[in-house]
Amino acid sequence: MNNSTIHIGTSGWSYRHWADVFYPQHVKPAGYLEYYVTRFGCVELNSSFYHLPKKTTISGWMKRTPVNFRFCPKISGYITHHIRLVNSDESLKKFFNLFSDMKSKLGPVLIQLPPGLVFKKNVITDFFEILEEHYGDYSFAIEARNKSWINDECFNLLKKYNVAHVIADSGERFPYSETITADFIYLRFHGHEQLYASDYSESEIERYADKILKWKSGGRHIWVFFNNDFNGFAVKNASRLIELTGAY
Repeated sequence: MNNSTIHIGTSGWSYRHWADVFYPQHVKPAGYLEYYVTRFGCVELNSSFYHLPKKTTISGWMKRTPVNFRFCPKISGYITHHIRLVNSDESLKKFFNLFSDMKSKLGPVLIQLPPGLVFKKNVITDFFEILEEHYGDYSFAIEARNKSWINDECFNLLKKYNVAHVIADSGERFPYSETITADFIYLRFHGHEQLYASDYSESEIERYADKILKWKSGGRHIWVFFNNDFNGFAVKNASRLIELTGAY
């Protein structure tokens, strides 16, 4: 891993609407990843939420990226949205059997919950117990989208299992809390005015840069991903945050 404790990237890279906005005209979609890694040192894998990649795809990603590049895969939506964290043993095994092949290049694994999933201590404790017992050498960040998760009981549970509560900016759409629950911090920027489709102002980027540098001075590793892909806002905002924080 590079010397920086701040890792900044975008949620995915294979956006055709970034052509000419981020990707030069001569770069074809098949070469987007190779270009992306010249500008960013990490990426969030949104695609793994919708369908698991093939082993050959993972092997390709490994070969096409530098040794210090990091992927943060989003855990399967089947686990979070379909079975809703219950009886997840087999589904987790399937997920990690694939991603163990790229373990050397993994950052935290993102667990994005549906807005309708209410905090239930017994359910999340059982889920975390499975993660700790079988996948304890991975790091996890959880993005709760129901306000019932914003409470001390939940945060204490996350601290117990060293799972990061995702600090996710989405305006008023999803709950927001800067509570730190792990030895690393995970931020997601979805767009403040319009979900996935609004630009962050210079003052907003500066404000978060100050927070990130303070967290870094406290010894935390920080992971930051911009998910406002419309018009290439994500790459613009991520690039500016890198300039302000000295990250890569």
